[in-house]
Amino acid sequence: MNSRFIAATFVAFSLTTLVATTAMATLPEVTRLKPLGVRRGEETTVLFQGARLKDAHQVLTDVPGITILEVKPIDNSKVEVKLKADEKLAPGLYPVRLITKSGIANLRLLGVGSMPVVQEVEPNNDFSKPQLIELNTTVEGVVEREDVDHFQVKLKAGETLNVEIEGLRLAYSLNNRNILDPFVSILNEGRFEVATSDDSALLQQDGLCSFTATEDGVYTVLVRDSSFGGSGDAGYRLHVGTFPRPVAAIPGGGVPGDTLKAKLVALDGTVSEASVQLPSEPHDQWAVVTENEKGMSPSPNWVRVNELPVVMEQEPNDDRAKAPEASVPAAFCGVIEKEGDFDCFSFQCKKGQKFRVTVFARNVIRSPLDAVLNVFAPDGKTLSSSDDIGTNMDPFVEFTAPADGKHSIRIYDHLRGGSPIHHYRIEVTPAVSEFDLKLAELRRYYPQVVSVPIGGQTAFMVNATRRGYNGEIHMELDGLPENVVAQTFPIPSGRGEIPILLTAKSEATHAASLFNIRGKGDEKNATVTGQLKQTHQLVLGQNRRPMWGYDTDRAAVAVTDAAPFEIELVQPKTPIVRDGSKELVVRIKRGEGFDGAVSLRTLYNPPGVAVNNSRKIDKGKTEVQIPITANGSAAVGTWPVIMIASYPTDNGTAEIATKPIMLDIQTQLFRYKFPRSAAELGTEASVAVEVEVLRELPGDAEVELVGIPNGLTSSAAVQKIKQDSTSVIFPITVAKDAKTGKHKTLVCKSRVTVGDEVIVQTNGTGEIRVDAPLPPKKDEPAKPAAKPKPVEAKPAAPKPLSRLEQLRQMKNQ
Repeated sequence: MNSRFIAATFVAFSLTTLVATTAMATLPEVTRLKPLGVRRGEETTVLFQGARLKDAHQVLTDVPGITILEVKPIDNSKVEVKLKADEKLAPGLYPVRLITKSGIANLRLLGVGSMPVVQEVEPNNDFSKPQLIELNTTVEGVVEREDVDHFQVKLKAGETLNVEIEGLRLAYSLNNRNILDPFVSILNEGRFEVATSDDSALLQQDGLCSFTATEDGVYTVLVRDSSFGGSGDAGYRLHVGTFPRPVAAIPGGGVPGDTLKAKLVALDGTVSEASVQLPSEPHDQWAVVTENEKGMSPSPNWVRVNELPVVMEQEPNDDRAKAPEASVPAAFCGVIEKEGDFDCFSFQCKKGQKFRVTVFARNVIRSPLDAVLNVFAPDGKTLSSSDDIGTNMDPFVEFTAPADGKHSIRIYDHLRGGSPIHHYRIEVTPAVSEFDLKLAELRRYYPQVVSVPIGGQTAFMVNATRRGYNGEIHMELDGLPENVVAQTFPIPSGRGEIPILLTAKSEATHAASLFNIRGKGDEKNATVTGQLKQTHQLVLGQNRRPMWGYDTDRAAVAVTDAAPFEIELVQPKTPIVRDGSKELVVRIKRGEGFDGAVSLRTLYNPPGVAVNNSRKIDKGKTEVQIPITANGSAAVGTWPVIMIASYPTDNGTAEIATKPIMLDIQTQLFRYKFPRSAAELGTEASVAVEVEVLRELPGDAEVELVGIPNGLTSSAAVQKIKQDSTSVIFPITVAKDAKTGKHKTLVCKSRVTVGDEVIVQTNGTGEIRVDAPLPPKKDEPAKPAAKPKPVEAKPAAPKPLSRLEQLRQMKNQ
């Protein structure tokens, strides 16, 4: 199982996952753990506090080593969980998830340590009145607003005091509230700071500091929020002692099953040697815990474990033209040891070969290095460069070799810094086709969990992020609870998501597990693979900036209470066509005692299909029709469609899914060409529409002219269409009081009857112009008396008539 901590576009024209306009499932929530951590080898009762917890019955742990002994709900906001951490479990943070009979709570991190735990005792705000503690102790406390906690220890000359805090890493806050961003310092007897820490590369928003005493004496450890904030929920675990605390393990990884000969570098630059037994399976991030006669580090260092052979840097290697050469694939490991340092490596490539170069520094092995990566061709020209990639501060490039010969890579710090702990690991591998899978979030920042009711179904969306592969993706699941089965569908070529349906049999019982999804390409691309990755955002800062989270390669599923009704989405017998519409029928069979309303929404819509998600089955009713439409570019094919039904319970809103129907989307049956028609008030006219039948008609067809303006009627608005029809003529009668002007509202609505269903296609818009008639001619005036004939002059040329006047005169003749 690969899991790791994290610091914080998908394929174009992907399917659109809809955020429901109706109520979504109300999940249990855990807002606080008390205590925040436990000591390994001991039984501890942890109080889970939150909302909708009264039916809790299980706790899932992502990593082996924590045994759940008892889950005891106190009320709807508190649950006591008795657990035991294995005495050999490596110190660090471990994910736990509370399971109720109605759903899965948010993931929380539980601290596990090796040292005795004491509770903070107030008042300890005054430097002159600190709380006395023993060395090698873990203190659990709370920072209130403007609170400053003091703890005092005794040191002998030559002893090194290490202080590490877990603050933000134990929090859960998606609204930037009640977050402890801790600041720690060590003060001498004169109240001078001899060491301080706010953030750190290894612990990110949490700090660590170290001080070696020059003489015997007492020293004070100070804890506060970095901006003097705090609240009753801003808890921390403070580790104080002489335990080892390396901040870098070099090299940053090795081969499965090997013993890694590592250099452990402390804050003061002291280096010690260690032999680290690596696991037999690959891990994206593997914990290395240091132990000696002075104790054990409170949290691990991190390395990567995979099959790539490790190549250590060989100085001098600042000049890319003289970079040491190695074979690839490989993992190049080294250190940017001083300010202005460059490290370079080279390897042979054949023209056309594609390589992927990935740097691991800040985001995985927790180095302070802000890496910049350059790739150079054999002629010395830059092929590619990279700094940050989105929220990932480590660079990544892919390149195609332009020629045979030696290519080189160069790495350095963005601000040209360096130190003995600015270490890195560069993995150079062939750029193979692959993809990642993840569960689509129905609510942003809330990772999707899966609750399947006993005897019913649930469904969720799987997204695929493709890299170099655009074909079908086939998926399989493992790790589901007993009596839960999955129905999968292939992700179509060029598409990015598809639903998966889970069904819990009637004999299933309340249970939960962690499951994995693995995918592979089509028959011609069976070696193209991918698997599930899921991110749990735990702390969001200002502007929803991710500050802390947890990554896992498995998702959680729970079997929950049975729904009080059975539900069916009726399979249509006919397709929906482009520019068409249809009504889906949803039926429920109510259980005894349930008479409430049921809200409905689609889990997702096939491309180009729109669904009216405002419909519901009203109280006491058992059926509703859901209108859907397909636009002119809807994706032709057969698509699984699933409706999600939300219903009220005594502990929030629950959901159940229908079994899928297979919605057949086809091309249009007809093409229409609308003329521009005109008519006068009080007259009759016609609208002649050209018709092209695009394919064989599956049943009797007719077309109706709709959108006729007010004051206009048609005595034959519905006309039959045959396979060989080329036009259809609609007679129009215009009332004398109809509105004049242009009316662009005419629409042809086609209906093809197949059995007891109708295929509907709607096309528009046509135009008809309504004119007012010309005014009647006036009587000619009487001729005047004769007058003397004036001097003859040439007559004036007659005024030319407009085309409209000519047509009107011709009509009156």
